[in-house]
Amino acid sequence: MKEDRLGDRVRLEHIQYCLAEIKVYTENANFDVFSQNSMMYNACLRQLEIMGEAANRLSTILREKYPSTNWIQIIGLRNLLIHEYFGVKPEVIWEIIQYDLPFFDSQI
Repeated sequence: MKEDRLGDRVRLEHIQYCLAEIKVYTENANFDVFSQNSMMYNACLRQLEIMGEAANRLSTILREKYPSTNWIQIIGLRNLLIHEYFGVKPEVIWEIIQYDLPFFDSQI
């Protein structure tokens, strides 16, 4: 695999930035607000896409060093969002934001 010119540290910073942005976007929101506010919903989708791309570009060494972090799940989510964009359900994204991202954030 070609070496990433940005490196792991910068990619992890990108992931942290995306996590923080999603928190800001969804602060004080509930599912109804989230699912009806297309700007909020799409902004969160974009940050999830960036997170998945950044995770995909992390070195194998780093990903293997932290196997408890589910890198494959976030990379797979990115692929789903990019390739199945209209098949993505807001309920699923909301659950990911509420239940999966806090754990992922604690791992970064």
